[in-house]
Amino acid sequence: MRKNKLQAANLEGHADEVEAAFYEALQNGDIDKLMACWADEDDIVCVHPGGPRIVGATAIRATFEAMFANGTVRAWPEQCRKVEAVGSSVHHLVERVEVLTPAGPRQAWVVATNVYLKTAQGWRLVAHHASPGSATEVPEIVDTPQVLH
Repeated sequence: MRKNKLQAANLEGHADEVEAAFYEALQNGDIDKLMACWADEDDIVCVHPGGPRIVGATAIRATFEAMFANGTVRAWPEQCRKVEAVGSSVHHLVERVEVLTPAGPRQAWVVATNVYLKTAQGWRLVAHHASPGSATEVPEIVDTPQVLH
């Protein structure tokens, strides 16, 4: 039932709703809700920090199931920058990740790109690429425009 609600909401919604559902599913360890965010395409792709390219729903599901076997993934999307078109939306963001250590919870940063396409089922994730960031600071360098007077 939750999967159908997600699909119905996204038919007329936006990629932002799918992204919110994706991170909520990560935080709750909900594999069905997480996989409902993905497009029904053979060539969907996921890259976890430091990992290989994972292609296809079965392989992607298996990697997230393995992660959830160790608990949930405490990740929050921040500093999202978007490039949007009629049928696609690319979100480049920084994920704030809570990592449990023997000394207690610590924060780390992951740089991620999420690519969404508008499909017959609504907006769906077709690529998630996450790269290691920094353990201490938000990893971002911004080009400062030159101002002419």
